[in-house]
Parts: sequence; structure tokens; C-alpha cells
Amino acid sequence: MKSESLSPDQNDSSRPRLSVVIPVYNEQEVLPEFHRRLAAVMNEIADSWEAIYVNDGSADRSGDLLKELARRDAHVLMVDLSRNFGKEIAMTAGLDYARGDGVVVIDADLQDPPELIREFVREWQESKVDVVYAKRRARSGESAMRRLTASYFYRVIQRVSRVRIPEDTGDFRLMSRRAVVALRELREQHRFMKGLFAWIGFPQKAILYDRDARFAGTSKFNYWKLWNFALEGITSFTTAPLKVATYIGLSVATFAFVFGAFIIYKTLVYGDPVAGYPSLIVVVLFLGGTQLSCIGLLGEYLGRMFDESKGRPLYFVKDHVGQGIGAGSALSAPGEQLQIPQSGRAPQEA
Repeated sequence: MKSESLSPDQNDSSRPRLSVVIPVYNEQEVLPEFHRRLAAVMNEIADSWEAIYVNDGSADRSGDLLKELARRDAHVLMVDLSRNFGKEIAMTAGLDYARGDGVVVIDADLQDPPELIREFVREWQESKVDVVYAKRRARSGESAMRRLTASYFYRVIQRVSRVRIPEDTGDFRLMSRRAVVALRELREQHRFMKGLFAWIGFPQKAILYDRDARFAGTSKFNYWKLWNFALEGITSFTTAPLKVATYIGLSVATFAFVFGAFIIYKTLVYGDPVAGYPSLIVVVLFLGGTQLSCIGLLGEYLGRMFDESKGRPLYFVKDHVGQGIGAGSALSAPGEQLQIPQSGRAPQEA
């Protein structure tokens, strides 16, 4: 793969070139207001900017609204994926298209305020870090159970992961060009982006903020999806569950050996009969449940290996509208056309 310049000092300009990646799935109620607020901020802080909306197989009018936005605003590029691939892959598609020296990732639901991008850019330029991420100080509009489970998840993954993944942090962040180029090298199918953002390393800094409630619409994540998302994160960044299964197996085997020796001793010395049917059933069910759980855990890792071995592209693009280049933009050289990746294979850098 051809290499792109990876200088960390691409953010020296006071008004940098920026790309904003927005994954979209059934957000028709909020898109007009989101783009109004985003455009107001970007026109203020950047000479050249693009908003890359990735339509992830929306079933509502989100696709039509995005096409209309792309026709009315020269800064907008709408990427229409061939089906719903999931938010993590939609973000990856947007990063594949992004051409700015700095790239912002943000959701369209307005829980993450676009106005915070001003602070991202200021901190990015002053601190010379590669990643500025938003850390949640408060989470409005979420139930106590949702906040509790999120808190426990971040603390568990902090303990078991070999990479430090910041607590109470989502996908909302600004990344330097070299951080984005590094991310684009990672093409695994099972993508836990919060972990990948941390895995690439480079200097990173947090900004605290209060997360708002959704502006409109409903969350696309129910508890079952959140559970699977947590499972994805844990199995993607640690083998600790496999070690736990090993320790449980060794503990049960040790207990069974000691208990069996005790029963034999009692029978030989005191002539006590072996315990009957109820205790036998309890032991068999306990061991059977433990074995099935460990086999299922192995299956999770094996299934991920199977998916990766196929070597399939991450996504396919059905259509795109716009160039994502505003009037007078310097995001591309004069006369250069946007190179459209039609699938999610690793993009070639110029």
C-alpha cells in the first residue's frame, strides 16, 4: 500500500481542513436540525470542510433527505451503503472517504453537540495530540439501568483488556490524518471502534462534556443489542474469558478430585454408602452447564476466526451523491476527482 504523509504537524493552520463523518440509520426526524447546527460550526472554524453522511441501509426517508442535502450544500457527500452493515462499519466507510487533515466522528442524533467540535479543534491545535475525544460527565435522557450497565461495562473492559479503553467515552472525537490512516489499516470484520481508536495509540486527550438527550426519534440500541455489543468489545480485545474458563475447569476438576477422595475414604473407613440420585443429578447438571458455557465461549472466538478467514470486504457502496467539497475548498488538488471506493477493502493512499 502506498503511504501517505504521516506528519503529526498537519494541524498547524489556524483554520484547518476538516472532514466530519456521520453514520446514519433511520434519523429522518433529526437530520435537518443536525446539519443546520453542524454547518454553522464548521463554517466558523474551517476554511475547507466536508460532511460525509453514511446512510447505513435506512428504512425511512433518511436517504432521500441526505441526497437533497448533498444537492443543496456543496460540502456534503452522501455515501449510500448497499444494506445495513451496522454503525461500526458505517463509521469505517466514512473514514475511508475522509480527506481532511482532521477528521471528526459524530452521531446524527444530537446527543453529542456539534458545537463541541470548536473545543476539539482548539485542543488539537494547542496540545499537538493526534486524538481529542469527548468523555461523558453526565448522560441526559438515559435510564438508570442504561447508565449502570454502561458504567459496569467500561470498568470490566478496562480490567480485562490489554489496551486501555477510556471510560464513559463514545465515538465522538477528532483525529489527525495519521491516526485515520492507521485506522484504515485495520480491516477486521468484528469491529469495536472504541477499542480500535485506543489500539492505534498516538497521543490522545479527553474533553469533558454533558451528553444531551436525543433531539428526536428513538435509540436504535435495545438491551439485547447492547449485550451483543459488549460481547463484541470484550472478545475483540482480550482472551481473558478463555482464561476464566480454564480456571473454572481446573477448579471444578480439583474440587471433584478432593470430594471423590473424601467419599472413597468415608466408604472404606466408615462403610458409608455413596450419596444417591439427587446429589448425583446436581453434580451432573452443574458440570454439564459449566462445560456448555465454556464450549459456547470457545464458539464465540472460533466464529470470529471463521468470519475473518473469509476475507470479505467490510461493505459495498450502492450510490453516492455530491463531492463533499465546498466552494474554494482545498481538500483536493485542483482538478482532482474524488476516488470512490466501491467496497470496504483497504483503500489505497495517494
